[in-house]
Amino acid sequence: MADEFMKGFACLMVGGLGWMTVKGWYNTPSFEGAQLIGELTIEEPTTFDQIALFMGDALFWFAVLGALTFWVVLPLISEFQTYLDERSA
Repeated sequence: MADEFMKGFACLMVGGLGWMTVKGWYNTPSFEGAQLIGELTIEEPTTFDQIALFMGDALFWFAVLGALTFWVVLPLISEFQTYLDERSA
């Protein structure tokens, strides 16, 4: 179980820090207003800006779904397999 926890924690940290970095670059117009969830600060994004914005969204979902997978889904599957093995024996 410690292995699954660390894998989920790694997904959460890598995805969360990547998301915060990209959103900090592109969605923080000022330090007195909305940060990370503010409006996009560039008017005409280039190809690399669009790739970075896509990666920011992908890293957010990687953090959320990766942590949920390793902390909830895989332990539930393991418990269910153990239950089926005990029931059939």
